[in-house]
Amino acid sequence: MSDWKEETHKHIRRVLEMLTEIRSELTLRGLNHDQSKFSEEEAALFEKYTSKLYNMDYMSEEYKECLNKLKPALEHHYANNRHHPEFHANGVNDMTLIDLVEMLVDWKAATERHESGDILKSIKQNSERFGIDSQLTSILLNTARDLGWISHNEE
Repeated sequence: MSDWKEETHKHIRRVLEMLTEIRSELTLRGLNHDQSKFSEEEAALFEKYTSKLYNMDYMSEEYKECLNKLKPALEHHYANNRHHPEFHANGVNDMTLIDLVEMLVDWKAATERHESGDILKSIKQNSERFGIDSQLTSILLNTARDLGWISHNEE
């Protein structure tokens, strides 16, 4: 029978190897994130409307109207970026954990581009928008809280 310490060290090394694989995938996602915005199909519209979105409240009528003007670029964008629920036939239900991590980070970074940006509000609104169940919503909120994006007093 193997020594338990040896087996435990072996297990720890294996977990480290697999976490390193995940870290590598996340690094690739970060390097390639939203590169389609520089494509011919997206660039002109994003250049025109991104600065306008900055002063709008997320999901306000004015914001939705602006998104409607961005629709051709957004359709191309969603079709080419798997961290968006719209990429998947069944939305969030078809996403991987890696997709979800990139999605959450994208939401947080997006809140930082808006004067009224708020990751707590964003998670709640997007959970409703994309039909995210309460368990996954709690996981997203817990992650944001654990990363210091939401204070423990908020909610």
